[in-house]
Amino acid sequence: MSSERTLPLPAATGFSGFGLMWAGQLISLIGSGLTRFALGVWVFQRTGSVTQFSLIALCSSLPGIFLSPFAGALVDRWDRRWVLIGCNVGAGLGTPLAIGLLYKAGVLAVWQIYLVVVVSSVFTSFQWPAYIAATTLLVSKKNLGRVSGMMQLGQAASEVVAPLLAGLLIVAVGLSGIVFIDFATFLFAAVTLMLVAIPPPPRTAAGAAAKGSLWKEAGYGWTFIRARPGLFGLLMYFAMINLVFSVSSVLVTPLVLSFASAAVLGTVLAASSAGLLAGSVAMTVTGGPRRRIHGVLAFGLVFGVALIFVGVKADAHWIAAALFVVMFGAPIINGSSQAIWQAKVPADVQGRVFAVRRMFAQFTAPIGFVCAGPLADKVFNPLLVPGGALAGSVGRIVGVGKGRGIGLIYLTVAILPILTSIWGYAKPRLRRVEEELPDAIPG
Repeated sequence: MSSERTLPLPAATGFSGFGLMWAGQLISLIGSGLTRFALGVWVFQRTGSVTQFSLIALCSSLPGIFLSPFAGALVDRWDRRWVLIGCNVGAGLGTPLAIGLLYKAGVLAVWQIYLVVVVSSVFTSFQWPAYIAATTLLVSKKNLGRVSGMMQLGQAASEVVAPLLAGLLIVAVGLSGIVFIDFATFLFAAVTLMLVAIPPPPRTAAGAAAKGSLWKEAGYGWTFIRARPGLFGLLMYFAMINLVFSVSSVLVTPLVLSFASAAVLGTVLAASSAGLLAGSVAMTVTGGPRRRIHGVLAFGLVFGVALIFVGVKADAHWIAAALFVVMFGAPIINGSSQAIWQAKVPADVQGRVFAVRRMFAQFTAPIGFVCAGPLADKVFNPLLVPGGALAGSVGRIVGVGKGRGIGLIYLTVAILPILTSIWGYAKPRLRRVEEELPDAIPG
C-alpha cells in the first residue's frame, strides 16, 4: 500500500480567490507606500535637493515602462500565480531588505537608493500585467468593473494610509524599522498567493498567432492593439490624460504654498485623498457606468473642467473642492478602461497586451514630471509677476503675483482633456468600442 500523499491544491478560486489575492496586494502596497515616504524624507533631509528627491519617482517609473513588452510576453508564457509570488519575494529582498541592511550598516547612500528603486521597478513591470491578467481568470465578466474598483481602492488606500502611518512610524522605529515592515508585507502577499488557485488561460487563435521568439511575442501586444482602432484610440486617450495628470499632480504643492501655509496644504491634500477613496468606493460598489466608455470619456471631460477651477483662483477651499472632483473621477476613468481591456483581450495574450498598454499609456507621465517645474519657474511664473508680459491681460482673470503662473498652467493643460474627450466622442471606433469588438472572455 503506497504511503505517498498528494499535496492539496490551493483552495481559493473565483471571486474568493481574487479577494484573498487583493488583500495580500493591498497590504503589500501599503508597505511599499511606507518605504516610499520614508525614503523621500531621508533623501531630502540628506541632500536638500528637490532634483535628487524627484529622481526617485523617475527611477521608479522609467525602467518598468521600457521593460514592459518583454515582461508581458514572459507573463503569458509562465504561470501567473508564480510570477506574482516571485515578484513579491524578489521585490521584498531587493528593495526594503537591501535598504534596511545598508542602513543598519551605516553605508546607505543616495545612489544606492536609486539602484534599489530601479530593481523594484523591474519587478513591478512583471507584477502589474500578471495581476490584471490573473484577475480576468478569477472573476466573471459582469464583475470586472467592481474588481477594477477594488484594485483602484487598494492604490488609494496605499496613498492615503501609508503617509499617515509612515509619519508616525518614522519617529517610532526609524527608516530601518519601516523597511523591515515593508519586507514583511511582501512576504504576507506571497503567502496569500500560495493559497489561491489561478487557472491557466484558455487557448485562443490570438494566442496561437502570437507564439514565436521573445521579440515576436513582445511586439505582439502592439500588433494586437494597432489592429483594433477602438483600443488604439483608448490607448492614445490615456497617454494624453496621464500627461496632464502628471503635470497637475506635481504642481499642487507649489501652487498652494505660494499663498498658504503647510497646514492648509495638508487640508487640500486630504480633500484630494478623500476624493480618491470616494471614487474608488463608488467604482467598487456600482461597477461603474453600464457603458464603460462613458466612465472614461465623460469623467475625462469632468477632469478637464475641474482643473480650470484649480487654477483660476488662489483660494484653498476652491482648490480643495476641485481636487476632490479630479480624484473622485480618476478611479472611475481607470476602472472603466481596465474593464474594457479585460473584456476585449483574450486571456492568453493579456500579459503582453496589457504590458504594451501600460508602456504607451504611461510614457507621457515622466515627461510631465520633468517638464512641470521648468515650465513653472522659467516660462509661466515670469509672465504673471507684477509687470510681466501677461499681467495686464490674463492677470486680470487669474491674478498677478507668486504662484499665479502655476494657475495659468492648470488653465492651459485643462484644455487637453476637454478637447480629447470631445474627440473621443466624435470618433465612432472609440465611442463604440464595446459594441464593435466582441468580448474575448465568457460571461
